[in-house]
Amino acid sequence: MYNNLRITGLASPFDTEEMIGKLMEAEKVKLNRVEQDKELLVWKREAYNDLNKDFANFILNTRKEFGLTTTTSTGVMVSNSYEKLTWVKSVTSSDESVGTVSTTAKAMNGIYNVEVEQLAEGVKMVSGSNISVGDKTNLASQFGLNEEDLIKFSIETKNGIKEFEFIGSQSINDVVRAINNAKVEVGEGDEKKEVSLGVRAVYDANIDRFFLQTEDTGKEAELSIKVDDEGSKKFINGLKLNHGGNPYVIGEKYIGQNAKINFDGAEGIEIGSNQFTINGMDFNIKSIGSFTATVDTNIDAFYEKVEKFVEEYNKLVEKSNLLLTQKKYRDYLPLTADQKKEMDKKDIELWEEKAKSGLLRNDELVSRTIRNSRTWMYEKVEGVEGGFKHLTEIGISTERFSQGDLGGKLSIDEIKLKEAIRKDADGVLELLFKAPDYGKGELEGVTPYKSDRELTSEQLQAKRKQSGIVTRLYDNLILGMQDIINKSGTGDDSNLYRNVKSNMLIDFVTKHSSISMIDKDVMKLENRIDDLNVYLFRKENQYYSKFAAMEQALSRMNQQSMWLMQQFSN
Repeated sequence: MYNNLRITGLASPFDTEEMIGKLMEAEKVKLNRVEQDKELLVWKREAYNDLNKDFANFILNTRKEFGLTTTTSTGVMVSNSYEKLTWVKSVTSSDESVGTVSTTAKAMNGIYNVEVEQLAEGVKMVSGSNISVGDKTNLASQFGLNEEDLIKFSIETKNGIKEFEFIGSQSINDVVRAINNAKVEVGEGDEKKEVSLGVRAVYDANIDRFFLQTEDTGKEAELSIKVDDEGSKKFINGLKLNHGGNPYVIGEKYIGQNAKINFDGAEGIEIGSNQFTINGMDFNIKSIGSFTATVDTNIDAFYEKVEKFVEEYNKLVEKSNLLLTQKKYRDYLPLTADQKKEMDKKDIELWEEKAKSGLLRNDELVSRTIRNSRTWMYEKVEGVEGGFKHLTEIGISTERFSQGDLGGKLSIDEIKLKEAIRKDADGVLELLFKAPDYGKGELEGVTPYKSDRELTSEQLQAKRKQSGIVTRLYDNLILGMQDIINKSGTGDDSNLYRNVKSNMLIDFVTKHSSISMIDKDVMKLENRIDDLNVYLFRKENQYYSKFAAMEQALSRMNQQSMWLMQQFSN
């Protein structure tokens, strides 16, 4: 509304301001209603977005809890196969001084004998004795050279050859930095890229020794140093490098050695690293010797993971059901600005709590998302190799119906689930997490990155049938989330949804220009509000004009009455 400074009621006994205010209150009824409609839409958008965030956080948190995603040091989320989960099996080493071991779901239960005959090593060169012949200010004084002397040598590793060049006025620390930062080009054409030379240098001034070794281990690791002139040769020889207790020979190529182990009857296994994986077990061998690795299913840890997932799912169902069944108080509309002025803060909060209740009551989008998720929970999982095809076979079923509850929560038969895990842990994992067989049958030509919205109804059905229970639950929630995003937008949570699925917002951006249906409706109401404000401004001016005209007429009548009275008095 617009405000002008006006002085009224001078010629009449009427309170013009109050009369016009009353008239304008009646005129503002339509504006108030449109503003309330807009407020209801904004609240509904917030309710959708809050629930959608709950869906997203449920997926992200349970994926993380299961170990299906991990976060790198740079904050990037990386997917992990259920076959690589580390909590399914437990493993112990009989002698951790010889080797430690961890395991994944792929490991077979049993006791495995491991004998370490030789550790993997890279190429190591160390100074056999002190290297400085003078002070350590620069290379010239440290190695008995001239400051103008040019020192040139090359180092070759499996990654390539790098030439180095220094002068006597530089220091040994300059040499160390140059070697450690050295890069070489590998590949050809478009595949060409820079990689580390693959060798590390260290100079320890406290003991006056120089160390040089390859970053890699095994027979693929190699190292050689070449020089072309006597001055450079004097510098390399001055480092007094030894390899395996013998003086290093300039120009000679040295290679590393593989680890040699015997694994449960498989003898003479050579591996280029002391960290390796065999039969789903990750080994880290430390010394020569023998140990046994005992693998067994971690039933309690497995059960706890499933139990935690069910608890989080039930919370999600409970909140969704509450929104779908929440009572709607039709007499509690959003408060107008004038109404809020007459109420205290607590009363406003209580009123708005009632006004916001039931905004998503019987909402089709939310109902469909929960209904699809629940329905597919109990459909048979096709293509499994294990012994379980239905969720009820591992002791998970729906809670009994209760009055006033839409149902859908899950309950666990602890004895039955633990027995299923004990009997066939791989089968339980497959039932829960199996991925569809992409590229076969109805899914021929479909990739894991393709959106469900791009699939035909036959392809979508095939994908759901071939997916594990948890996998298809995530997919159904994501599909529902996309519907809700199209309806209400993303708010400030675009990155959250992209973390759930990188291409989740493609349709919203490309087909809807990132403008939701509610956003469009709100913009229409805002335009209507602007039009009504202009109308009210003009209407108010009309009333003031009419009352001003009345004031003028009354003023003239008063003047005439006074003139007549003066005439009669004469």
